Amino acid sequence: MGLTYKDSGVDIHAGYESVKQLTVEVKKTFDKQVLDNFGSFGALFQPDLTGIKTPILVSSTDGVGTKLLLAIELGIFDTIGVDLVAMCVNDLITQGAKPLFMLDYIALHKLEPTLVTTIIKGIVEGCQQSACALIGGETAEMRDVYRQGDFDLAGFVVGLVDKDQVITGRGISVGDKIIRLSSSGVHSNGYSLARKVADMIDDPTERLAFKKDLLTPTVIYVKQVLDFIARFPIKGIANITGGGLYENIARVLPKHVDARVDFGSWDLLPVFKTLQRVGQISWREMCSAFNVGVGMTLVVAPETAIALCAAEPTLDIIGEIISGTGVVIVEGLPQP
Repeated sequence: MGLTYKDSGVDIHAGYESVKQLTVEVKKTFDKQVLDNFGSFGALFQPDLTGIKTPILVSSTDGVGTKLLLAIELGIFDTIGVDLVAMCVNDLITQGAKPLFMLDYIALHKLEPTLVTTIIKGIVEGCQQSACALIGGETAEMRDVYRQGDFDLAGFVVGLVDKDQVITGRGISVGDKIIRLSSSGVHSNGYSLARKVADMIDDPTERLAFKKDLLTPTVIYVKQVLDFIARFPIKGIANITGGGLYENIARVLPKHVDARVDFGSWDLLPVFKTLQRVGQISWREMCSAFNVGVGMTLVVAPETAIALCAAEPTLDIIGEIISGTGVVIVEGLPQP
């Protein structure tokens, strides 16, 4: 008898079982815009364009990075799907777009239906948090590429915004205020450094607790930010991901202004204090590698900042726009 696909290490029947298990979960994200042909070669989506004069599609793709290695080490897989969605949709909304649908890609050494279903449930939760439909995806078993127990995730999301409502940052001017939306922790960037620091903690119990803290899922800001956009004039939005405060806020600045951030204007979460202390990381490096508690920033006029903070007490003003050349200045950093 000749070779079978299973003999080469790929069990297609496990793939069928995974699809069967997750179908009910995925359909929880569907709305009337999704034309239900789940399992077909392509996903169909009919966007509701009511009230939109000039529809613009906005797309984003991302992964979870080496945070996955921490999840694999601890065997905790129920939140990394939320991280995957967050990494995509939080980028999308910086331009004012409402997420419409998402596709996911899971590649792994061996297809384990229970593992895949757990990951997908997290993606479903993230999509529900962002009112985004999970309309398709791909699961690839690649034993010759990934080691035993390893896997990777990627996501792709498409959103919609009216052309005259796209947020570009071009209107940002001197005197505007920078508002902080707090993070839940490290989110999903800087984990090559964060994991190295975690392994420097001598006490096993403390080390395990810290690693679990590092797996806190990324905040999804979609509903909150879209609500702000509908109620207030927002000039610029920055998602604080890889590159920290310095690189990400700069991405929305016109070339004739700088962003001045007052580092002492918000309370640091314990996870960042531990990272800095154990790793002996300079605070400038901390602000370059991590979000340091700033998950997202909004740039608005001074009067808008007052109104926003009055409407949402969890927000705080952490800086302002000054004349400059398009760079970010973080003042008040603690000295080594």
